[in-house]
Amino acid sequence: MSIERARSYFSKWNLDDRVLEFDVSSATVELAAAAVGCEPERIAKTLSFIVNEGCILIVTAGDRKIDNAKYKAQFGTKAKMLNPEEVEDTIGYGIGGVCPFGINEGITVYLDESLKRFDSVFPACGSANSAIELSITELEKYSNSLAWIDVCKER
Repeated sequence: MSIERARSYFSKWNLDDRVLEFDVSSATVELAAAAVGCEPERIAKTLSFIVNEGCILIVTAGDRKIDNAKYKAQFGTKAKMLNPEEVEDTIGYGIGGVCPFGINEGITVYLDESLKRFDSVFPACGSANSAIELSITELEKYSNSLAWIDVCKER
């Protein structure tokens, strides 16, 4: 359960060579932006939540935070993130490397509207020192997202 899992996932489309691996940590938005060499807002962070005893992932722009009122209006419940100990077993990737690619079965992925202002973004790729640059269209396709949603605070 690592970068190799994400590489294997992307190999189905011959995109595994686009996975970036760094000699430094990319486990936070700030570290990932420094490793990639882009603005922090272009880091596509993947957040994991519990909804109706299941798990969902929401991919947002690096400079945005979840708006609790918008989240509750969207999902009908208060935002509750997975406990750190649950993340790897539930999703298939550990904290710092969580991404929407090649995840465990039964997890629904949503993309937040905050990402649409960019031509491309950099989500993690399964480890705390990886990323991949994807256009917004590619992110939508390869994340198998269910829908675009608006659950983040405006700046």
